[in-house]
Amino acid sequence: MAVVQFQATMCLNRPLGSSDGRLCFARPRHFLPQRSSFPNAALQISTSRINASIAKSTVTLCSTQSQSQTPQESSIVKEKSVSVVLLAGGQGKRMGASMPKQYLPLLGQPIALYSFYTFSRMVEVKEIIVVCDPSYKDIFEDANAKVNDKVELKFALPGKERQDSVYNGLQAVDSNSQLVCIHDSARPLVLSEDVKKVLKDGLLNGAAVLGVPVKATIKEANNESFVVRTLDRKTLWEMQTPQIIKPDLLKKGFELVNREGLEVTDDVSIVEHLKHPVYITQGSYTNIKVTTPDDLILAERILNLHSAEKSS
Repeated sequence: MAVVQFQATMCLNRPLGSSDGRLCFARPRHFLPQRSSFPNAALQISTSRINASIAKSTVTLCSTQSQSQTPQESSIVKEKSVSVVLLAGGQGKRMGASMPKQYLPLLGQPIALYSFYTFSRMVEVKEIIVVCDPSYKDIFEDANAKVNDKVELKFALPGKERQDSVYNGLQAVDSNSQLVCIHDSARPLVLSEDVKKVLKDGLLNGAAVLGVPVKATIKEANNESFVVRTLDRKTLWEMQTPQIIKPDLLKKGFELVNREGLEVTDDVSIVEHLKHPVYITQGSYTNIKVTTPDDLILAERILNLHSAEKSS
């Protein structure tokens, strides 16, 4: 009987989000598709067909992670490590109401408080910086007291444009925070499980955003309203919030945007100007932005549906 023995050291080459690995054998003298086992990371193959002496070969190992930190460890968002910037300073003109849309009642509660409560109950969140007009501060102060002050509550003044409001909120972020989580208070139905996913992706990639694949056919038109081309729906995503960015990366992005006088429509666009990749985390279609009266009706129906599912 001959024994072919491979001395091996186990190593993984893992793509993001994967837990599988592979072994690459270099210069094996004999290989037979026999049943095998891996005791103590050593591979032993026995055969009665070959009468040969023991041969050794090397296993090539590849790893994208340092030995001191596994992929699972590098993607864990620690408790009290996230600063939420909650944008609640918009005017909501399209709603046609007497007050900003984020303070309109949704089933008896201001729209802005739905996401505020979602974030305040997450162990990863250290603080919430609400960007709002000072006249609405008491709404959030009262809400924070109801959840026993689980997070630190801060305030910042809204700016002329969205990016100005985000910049003002960034100035109040704790210097020890790992991630900045920017969210529109007019999106009341964001799910905590989706927030956890995008936080993890933001930690791994530096920047991440919730989004959903576009379902409708999108056409590009010219100034005269004639179709120029039909865009490939498979490559199109509708962006949502929250949008997750590491603090240092966001600060560098703002330095560039402010220096060159650039205007951006969402937060990760600031990072895109740095040529830094932004990961899209697939979210939920129910994470709608309440902008018009029809959106408000839809949000009520979604909430009622969720309530009915929980009660059943």
